[in-house]
Amino acid sequence: MKIRLIYPEWPKLKEQTQFNLPPHGPVCFAAALSEDIDLSFCDENVEELRLGEDDADLILLSVMLTCQMPRAWEIADWYRARGVKVVFGGIATMLHPQETMQHADAVFLGEAEGRFDRLIEDVRNNQLKKVYDFLTDFPDTSLIGTARRGILKKELYRFRGFQMVDLVHASRGCRFNCFPCCTPYLGGRKFRPRPVDAVVEELKSIDNDQVFFVDNSLAQDDEWEKELFRTIAPLKKKWISHPIKDSDEILDLAAEAGCWYVYQAIVDTSDHIRRKIKRLKERGIGVEGTVLLGLDDHDEDYIKRLVDFLLEIDLDLAEFTILTPFPHTPIRDQLMRQGRILHSDWRRYTTGKVVFEPAKMSPSALQSMYEYAWETFYHDESKEMRMARMFLKLIEKKKKDGTYKRVRLSGARKWTKAAVGEVAP
Repeated sequence: MKIRLIYPEWPKLKEQTQFNLPPHGPVCFAAALSEDIDLSFCDENVEELRLGEDDADLILLSVMLTCQMPRAWEIADWYRARGVKVVFGGIATMLHPQETMQHADAVFLGEAEGRFDRLIEDVRNNQLKKVYDFLTDFPDTSLIGTARRGILKKELYRFRGFQMVDLVHASRGCRFNCFPCCTPYLGGRKFRPRPVDAVVEELKSIDNDQVFFVDNSLAQDDEWEKELFRTIAPLKKKWISHPIKDSDEILDLAAEAGCWYVYQAIVDTSDHIRRKIKRLKERGIGVEGTVLLGLDDHDEDYIKRLVDFLLEIDLDLAEFTILTPFPHTPIRDQLMRQGRILHSDWRRYTTGKVVFEPAKMSPSALQSMYEYAWETFYHDESKEMRMARMFLKLIEKKKKDGTYKRVRLSGARKWTKAAVGEVAP
């Protein structure tokens, strides 16, 4: 059977530095397919999707973001009009199943390991069902294999000549229940760690010494977190993650294990946040603050004070997003009850557009404050230069532990050597 796996293009935020990370969902899904399947892959974000230039028996659309869905539906409609069967999967499919059914021969809801082979068998027997619902039927994490990164064209995932990080995950599910987040709906409220030895084997298989743990949070279980860090330390990978536990022992282990920087949610201007950032940076761990704007206690003055606070605590980078009420989140339910959802134009659900009525300012005022936050934080030093300084710190870490390699990169000097490491003459 010939299958074409497509990852649709999605609208990037103009405020963010423009680069593309290798997508994680498609490579994890591909690992769940049997070896007898002839699989081809296209990431429309980095290469042109040539519709019809294939003889696939089945089109699979892996869709992560709500704002990807309209483009995914367009692609599906094109193929189905020509008699090719189309199946949808991925996070966004799980959030938009009813709408997606209008554009699909089948929708697959849930995690693929040990389950997607049932759909493939139905295709072979011409018995494809409309819905395969495994949303609450989570596979044993021991079934999660090493992601199939060989389907990626790695040369397309570079920024200014610098190879982007590879994405990996050590767990699924999340025991927390943050109100803007749909993870409890998608992955359940139970923390489901992968076997640590399986994570180590996957890291060994990645021909890149820089990785990004895309787990919702590594701070789920103290003993597991400590075991993970101790076990991966000998690999000398340099890694990024979402929050880690704010304890002396775990922070020290993270630094020793190669933590380069973390994405840390900044929820207020408290001393607790100030202290947490300070403790990370004392250990040489950079911090990119993720800042959500538009909460019910936010007005224009509050956002201005918040940006001043971010500059004061010396974040390395900041990423601002607007509260966005995605389907199957508590915040969408609340705003729907209050009649505050402005529309469901999914193309605009990018986290860079206001799609609801804020409590203490107008939608246009919140949009303006979002732009103010980006402009003010990066007024004295651009995102690119801040990233360059981060990369320089990374190079120093590599030199210290003996993993640094000088590279030859055409045109890299135009960005600055610090951004990509020292360039070989």
